[in-house]
Order: sequence, then structure tokens, then C-alpha cells
Amino acid sequence: VQLQASGGGLVQAGGSLRLSCAASGRTFSNYAMGWFRQAPGKEREFVAAISKSGGNTYYPDSVKGRFTISRDNAKNTVYLQMNSLKPEDTAVYYCAASVRFGIPRLDDDYGYWGQGTLVTVSS
Repeated sequence: VQLQASGGGLVQAGGSLRLSCAASGRTFSNYAMGWFRQAPGKEREFVAAISKSGGNTYYPDSVKGRFTISRDNAKNTVYLQMNSLKPEDTAVYYCAASVRFGIPRLDDDYGYWGQGTLVTVSS
């Protein structure tokens, strides 16, 4: 499956952005989907995951209550709605696809990655 992330940009602290990730090449509903991010000089960090059906989601404490992952299997797209953004949310955001069941949370669970989209949050 090929993944194309979009929607990044520059936003002020407290603002919102919605990232999109369009999938092509395989049956989208066969994949759990995740978002990760990597800030300069830091390791890649898990941000959110959603199950194949969209019925289950998971977030780390760092974004819980502010970020929402969703998917539209008819449009082969996964979204990440980011609200109340903070400067520490600044990073390149990557979408990823996993053949695993449930809501995978580890880098190694994901076999397919998009190219990343940059989110910059100014203070």
C-alpha cells in the first residue's frame, strides 16, 4: 500500500490542523493505521492509532484529549485532527499502515510508511 500524507503547515499555539493520509494500491480496510511524529534531534514517537474498522483508537498521554484519529474506508483516507496545539507538537508527522489486528503502537508493527508532513507550532 502507498501512503501520501498532507495537511501540515505553520500554526500558532492553541490552533488546530487536520492531517490527511491517502492510501492506494491495496484494500485500505485491511490495514490498521497509525500516526507517528519525529521532532528534530529526537526519536520517532507514536501519536495515534486506529483499528481496521475504525472502531478502536489509542493515544499516548502526550496527545490524549487534543488529537483525534479517524478513518474513512470509502475514501481510503485516515485523518489526524490536532487541536490545542503546542510548540512541542512541532515535528514531521508520518502516517503508517499495519496488517496487525487491534491498534498497533510500535514502529515495528507498521510495514508501510508515508513520506511525512511538517507541522510547525509557533509560540
